[in-house]
Amino acid sequence: MPPQRRWTFLVVPHGSDSPRVFSLSEKVVKRLAMVAGAIGLVAAMGIGVALSHVALRLRHTDDRSLLGSVTQMQARLDSLDDTLRAISRRDQQIRLLAGLSADSLAQHTDSNGPTLAIGGVTEMTVGSSSDIDGMIKRANSLAASFAEVTGTLAHNSERMARIPSIMPTAGWLSSNFSLSRFHPILHYARPHEGIDVSAPMGAPIVAPAGGIVRLITWETGYGNVLEIDHGDGIVTKYAHCSKIVVRVGQKVKRGQIIANVGSTGLSTGPHVHYEIHVNGKVVDPLTYVLPDGAIPD
Repeated sequence: MPPQRRWTFLVVPHGSDSPRVFSLSEKVVKRLAMVAGAIGLVAAMGIGVALSHVALRLRHTDDRSLLGSVTQMQARLDSLDDTLRAISRRDQQIRLLAGLSADSLAQHTDSNGPTLAIGGVTEMTVGSSSDIDGMIKRANSLAASFAEVTGTLAHNSERMARIPSIMPTAGWLSSNFSLSRFHPILHYARPHEGIDVSAPMGAPIVAPAGGIVRLITWETGYGNVLEIDHGDGIVTKYAHCSKIVVRVGQKVKRGQIIANVGSTGLSTGPHVHYEIHVNGKVVDPLTYVLPDGAIPD
């Protein structure tokens, strides 16, 4: 049997210590090598498991972050959908106030809003892209509807500004509109095509609505007369004025002073005779005066 090979190891320490010599048999060396290999394998496996745990934690962290982002996005979409529904309902109310027909957009205000779905831990898909497209379409329709309502309200506002809704002077009603009234001076019955508002001499007469002065003249029985064209076939007339402070063609606003109370023409005392003509026909001026339209004394 051949003699065993032996391995000699020389260990040289740092400093001035003497080297050390070790002699080991080949069998012992092989056993030591096997042990070292096993230790290395176990260490490698441990490192691999640790790295796997780290990767899994990072993945779970990313998933939680993604889930949080999706939840926030869903909350924002729900809020936007609620806002659009509220605006849609208010839009219908405004359209009715403006005298416009209800918009077809109202038919879609009760539809379910857009949703986001998560197919897996890290998979995110939009539940229905048509829902988001629908929200965009609803927003555009609302914008168009508001533009229409704005134009209509502006037109109605201008029209309302031309309606004679206040009394022409502060005073007391001394004679009503009547199809037949006994005239206090002529002493026979005839139509009284307006109302008489008695007031102190020189009291201001104001325009009951916006318009353009179309006539200033002297008329038998009415004395100094002023007429204002308010558009839409509405004309107002003021008689017995002591003084007229506007000119023909001048544009006036509601509440602007246009003349002064007088007693010109056939008159028993200072007052203003006030008429409203609609498309050439006289109407009772009091039907146009709003409850708070009377000028206080």
